[in-house]
Amino acid sequence: MMTTPATTTATTATTTTTRTTFTLDKALAETARQLEINVSEAAREGVVAAVKRAMGEVDRAAYQRSPEKVDNFWDEAEAWQAQAQAQ
Repeated sequence: MMTTPATTTATTATTTTTRTTFTLDKALAETARQLEINVSEAAREGVVAAVKRAMGEVDRAAYQRSPEKVDNFWDEAEAWQAQAQAQ
């Protein structure tokens, strides 16, 4: 599947969209039509899923490069809170 951004955009109250054209296997397009699948909606859902997956991979790679270190701050903060409540 190849995507090519078109030159038109639309703006709604919450989002700005862009029209995108892509190619689809003819037999698959026909099957989708027969099954009454909204190809535009399915494509949007697929792109959303792919973006979420890629963002997760980027986050994981960033964490692997710089893993979090143990921070004793919360132990101290909880101890302070317990002391304040005991008074």
